[in-house]
Amino acid sequence: MNLLRAFKLLVEERSVTRAAEKLFVSQPAMSHVLCKLRRQLDDPILVKTSAGMIPTARARALLEPIRTVLTEVEHIIQPPEEFSPAISQKRFVIATSDYVEFTLFLPLIKSFNKRAPNIEIHVRHQINKLAEIEIEEDHIDLVILFDSILNIPSNICHRKLFDDRIVCIARQDHHEFTGNIMSFEQFISSRHMLISPRGTGTGLIDDYLAVRGLTRKVSLIVPNFLSAPWIVANTDLVLSLPLRIAEQFVRLAPLKILPLPIDLPIYDLIMVWHPRQEKEPAHQWLRREILEICRKMTG
Repeated sequence: MNLLRAFKLLVEERSVTRAAEKLFVSQPAMSHVLCKLRRQLDDPILVKTSAGMIPTARARALLEPIRTVLTEVEHIIQPPEEFSPAISQKRFVIATSDYVEFTLFLPLIKSFNKRAPNIEIHVRHQINKLAEIEIEEDHIDLVILFDSILNIPSNICHRKLFDDRIVCIARQDHHEFTGNIMSFEQFISSRHMLISPRGTGTGLIDDYLAVRGLTRKVSLIVPNFLSAPWIVANTDLVLSLPLRIAEQFVRLAPLKILPLPIDLPIYDLIMVWHPRQEKEPAHQWLRREILEICRKMTG
């Protein structure tokens, strides 16, 4: 590339001195470049005349193609255009769960309506694994799930958004829970509702109990959270779920939150993307928006 730039200036300026000044190098350095070009092309390129140096026929023939090549390369390597969310009509595909729809998408869409009204968000449910191939092939922009679900390869980018813990909800006048405390014995003896996107009939709590030789009575299994607050509010069923969804549910129905009498870990919600998107302006903007919303949510 340096030789091509030098060739262009030498032929345009018809002067080693002026070409050196425009390339910000010394005259001897430019003379050395001219010698190198002459050897490379097997052509004098510039020849002395009474009117000064003039380009050879071959040099004149090469000048326009080299200008074109340099222009194309400069266009390729120039910094990407700044992303403008206010006028963009970009479509982002986010693979996630109904948990994220409940907790994150309302403030996200409110923000987009104000700042990026023409951007489209397409949500795909990603139940229990990382869609690595689809991320690599650009079919998915982001995956947002709990880290306990994902096995993230070392080459894939990720960032923690916030954490959450499991609690229980029951109807406010549940006869077994006069206060806001649930004992382990009460938990085991209660009838439970289970959210199981996989449809397996078991979850993290059942895995925890099974290790200890225990089981709980699951009376209802559904694939998502949609009907949960109204079913729990009108039955004696209890439901174990993340705290952030429980806090939403108690605003919708006469429910109360009870601490889970089981020592389960705190779970990190993370967003995952391919390194190819790391520096892409629109993708950087999307990640910043999500991070800022999560920061506000968590105080």
